[in-house]
Amino acid sequence: MRFRTPVLICLVAGLTLSACGSRLNPFTWFGQSRSVPVSESTAANPLIPARRVSILRSNDEEVYRGQPIRQVESLVIERRPGGGIIKATGLARVPGRYEARLTPVELESTGGRLVYSLDVRLFRSAPNTGADARRVTVATFLTDQELSTISQIEVRGAENALVTRR
Repeated sequence: MRFRTPVLICLVAGLTLSACGSRLNPFTWFGQSRSVPVSESTAANPLIPARRVSILRSNDEEVYRGQPIRQVESLVIERRPGGGIIKATGLARVPGRYEARLTPVELESTGGRLVYSLDVRLFRSAPNTGADARRVTVATFLTDQELSTISQIEVRGAENALVTRR
Protein backbone atom coordinates (compact mmCIF):
# COMPACT_ATOMS: atom_id res chain seq x y z
CA MET A 1 0.00 0.00 0.00
CA ARG A 2 2.88 2.35 0.72
CA PHE A 3 4.26 1.70 -2.68
CA ARG A 4 0.98 2.41 -4.52
CA THR A 5 0.27 5.83 -2.95
CA PRO A 6 3.44 7.61 -4.21
CA VAL A 7 3.09 6.01 -7.63
CA LEU A 8 -0.54 7.08 -7.82
CA ILE A 9 0.34 10.66 -6.75
CA CYS A 10 3.14 10.84 -9.34
CA LEU A 11 0.85 9.49 -12.02
CA VAL A 12 -1.93 12.01 -11.23
CA ALA A 13 0.59 14.90 -11.03
CA GLY A 14 2.15 13.88 -14.34
CA LEU A 15 -1.19 13.70 -16.10
CA THR A 16 -2.29 17.04 -14.60
CA LEU A 17 0.89 18.84 -15.64
CA SER A 18 0.84 17.33 -19.11
CA ALA A 19 -2.68 18.72 -19.62
CA CYS A 20 -1.48 22.32 -19.06
CA GLY A 21 -0.59 22.78 -22.71
CA SER A 22 -3.47 20.76 -24.08
CA ARG A 23 -6.92 21.79 -25.30
CA LEU A 24 -8.39 20.49 -22.02
CA ASN A 25 -7.00 23.47 -20.10
CA PRO A 26 -9.57 26.31 -20.34
CA PHE A 27 -6.82 28.94 -20.02
CA THR A 28 -5.32 27.87 -23.35
CA TRP A 29 -8.54 27.75 -25.37
CA PHE A 30 -7.83 31.06 -27.10
CA GLY A 31 -4.07 30.56 -27.44
CA GLN A 32 -1.34 33.14 -27.08
CA SER A 33 -2.06 36.77 -27.87
CA ARG A 34 -0.08 38.40 -30.65
CA SER A 35 0.23 41.83 -32.15
CA VAL A 36 -1.56 42.49 -35.43
CA PRO A 37 -1.70 45.63 -37.56
CA VAL A 38 -4.77 47.85 -37.14
CA SER A 39 -7.09 47.65 -40.11
CA GLU A 40 -9.00 50.60 -41.51
CA SER A 41 -12.52 50.92 -40.13
CA THR A 42 -15.33 50.14 -42.51
CA ALA A 43 -18.65 51.94 -42.85
CA ALA A 44 -20.66 48.78 -42.27
CA ASN A 45 -20.60 46.82 -39.05
CA PRO A 46 -18.80 43.54 -39.84
CA LEU A 47 -20.56 41.77 -36.97
CA ILE A 48 -24.00 42.19 -38.52
CA PRO A 49 -24.53 39.79 -41.41
CA ALA A 50 -25.97 41.07 -44.66
CA ARG A 51 -29.17 39.16 -45.18
CA ARG A 52 -32.76 39.68 -46.14
CA VAL A 53 -35.01 41.05 -43.46
CA SER A 54 -38.10 39.38 -44.84
CA ILE A 55 -39.25 37.36 -47.81
CA LEU A 56 -41.88 39.99 -48.55
CA ARG A 57 -39.60 43.00 -48.19
CA SER A 58 -36.31 43.85 -49.90
CA ASN A 59 -33.19 45.07 -48.10
CA ASP A 60 -32.80 48.04 -50.42
CA GLU A 61 -33.18 51.32 -48.60
CA GLU A 62 -36.00 53.38 -49.94
CA VAL A 63 -34.82 56.71 -51.30
CA TYR A 64 -36.62 59.51 -49.48
CA ARG A 65 -38.14 61.84 -52.08
CA GLY A 66 -39.13 64.68 -49.81
CA GLN A 67 -39.02 68.34 -50.77
CA PRO A 68 -38.16 71.26 -48.48
CA ILE A 69 -41.18 72.75 -46.76
CA ARG A 70 -42.11 76.30 -47.78
CA GLN A 71 -41.45 78.07 -44.49
CA VAL A 72 -39.96 77.07 -41.14
CA GLU A 73 -42.06 78.72 -38.40
CA SER A 74 -40.39 77.60 -35.17
CA LEU A 75 -37.29 75.80 -33.93
CA VAL A 76 -37.06 74.63 -30.31
CA ILE A 77 -34.40 72.55 -28.55
CA GLU A 78 -35.86 70.79 -25.49
CA ARG A 79 -33.39 69.38 -22.95
CA ARG A 80 -34.12 65.81 -21.89
CA PRO A 81 -32.17 63.29 -19.79
CA GLY A 82 -29.42 61.92 -22.00
CA GLY A 83 -29.69 64.57 -24.72
CA GLY A 84 -32.11 66.95 -26.37
CA ILE A 85 -35.06 67.01 -28.76
CA ILE A 86 -34.89 69.25 -31.83
CA LYS A 87 -38.47 70.21 -32.69
CA ALA A 88 -39.24 72.19 -35.85
CA THR A 89 -42.60 73.39 -37.16
CA GLY A 90 -43.12 74.41 -40.77
CA LEU A 91 -45.89 75.63 -43.05
CA ALA A 92 -46.35 73.89 -46.40
CA ARG A 93 -47.56 75.53 -49.63
CA VAL A 94 -50.56 73.21 -49.95
CA PRO A 95 -52.24 70.74 -47.57
CA GLY A 96 -51.68 67.02 -47.89
CA ARG A 97 -48.08 66.87 -46.77
CA TYR A 98 -46.95 63.73 -44.98
CA GLU A 99 -43.83 61.85 -43.87
CA ALA A 100 -42.02 64.92 -42.63
CA ARG A 101 -38.33 64.52 -41.75
CA LEU A 102 -35.44 66.54 -40.50
CA THR A 103 -32.87 65.51 -43.10
CA PRO A 104 -29.23 66.26 -42.19
CA VAL A 105 -27.39 68.35 -44.77
CA GLU A 106 -23.98 66.65 -44.66
CA LEU A 107 -21.95 69.21 -46.61
CA GLU A 108 -23.02 72.11 -44.40
CA SER A 109 -22.71 70.32 -41.03
CA THR A 110 -19.14 71.09 -40.00
CA GLY A 111 -17.24 72.90 -37.28
CA GLY A 112 -19.81 72.65 -34.49
CA ARG A 113 -22.66 73.52 -36.83
CA LEU A 114 -25.50 71.08 -37.53
CA VAL A 115 -27.75 71.80 -40.51
CA TYR A 116 -31.07 70.10 -41.21
CA SER A 117 -33.57 70.47 -44.02
CA LEU A 118 -37.26 70.16 -43.07
CA ASP A 119 -38.54 67.92 -45.87
CA VAL A 120 -42.05 66.62 -46.58
CA ARG A 121 -43.76 64.47 -49.20
CA LEU A 122 -46.96 65.43 -51.02
CA PHE A 123 -50.15 63.41 -51.57
CA ARG A 124 -51.25 63.32 -55.20
CA SER A 125 -54.57 64.95 -54.38
CA ALA A 126 -55.47 66.70 -51.15
CA PRO A 127 -58.48 68.80 -50.18
CA ASN A 128 -58.04 72.55 -49.98
CA THR A 129 -58.17 73.57 -46.31
CA GLY A 130 -56.75 76.26 -44.02
CA ALA A 131 -53.29 76.99 -42.69
CA ASP A 132 -53.60 74.54 -39.79
CA ALA A 133 -53.83 71.62 -42.23
CA ARG A 134 -50.63 72.83 -43.87
CA ARG A 135 -48.69 73.04 -40.58
CA VAL A 136 -46.21 70.20 -39.96
CA THR A 137 -44.21 69.48 -36.79
CA VAL A 138 -41.29 67.07 -36.71
CA ALA A 139 -38.69 66.21 -34.06
CA THR A 140 -35.48 64.25 -33.66
CA PHE A 141 -33.40 63.27 -30.64
CA LEU A 142 -29.69 63.99 -30.21
CA THR A 143 -27.60 62.45 -27.42
CA ASP A 144 -25.45 64.45 -25.01
CA GLN A 145 -22.35 63.22 -26.86
CA GLU A 146 -23.69 64.55 -30.16
CA LEU A 147 -24.74 67.86 -28.59
CA SER A 148 -21.37 68.37 -26.88
CA THR A 149 -19.67 69.19 -30.19
CA ILE A 150 -22.51 71.34 -31.56
CA SER A 151 -22.81 75.07 -30.92
CA GLN A 152 -25.31 75.98 -33.65
CA ILE A 153 -28.34 74.17 -35.12
CA GLU A 154 -29.99 75.37 -38.32
CA VAL A 155 -33.22 74.11 -39.92
CA ARG A 156 -33.86 75.13 -43.51
CA GLY A 157 -37.02 75.39 -45.56
CA ALA A 158 -37.52 76.50 -49.18
CA GLU A 159 -37.96 80.21 -48.29
CA ASN A 160 -36.23 80.65 -44.93
CA ALA A 161 -34.08 79.05 -42.24
CA LEU A 162 -34.10 79.28 -38.45
CA VAL A 163 -30.94 79.09 -36.34
CA THR A 164 -30.45 78.50 -32.63
CA ARG A 165 -27.13 78.90 -30.81
CA ARG A 166 -25.77 78.05 -27.39
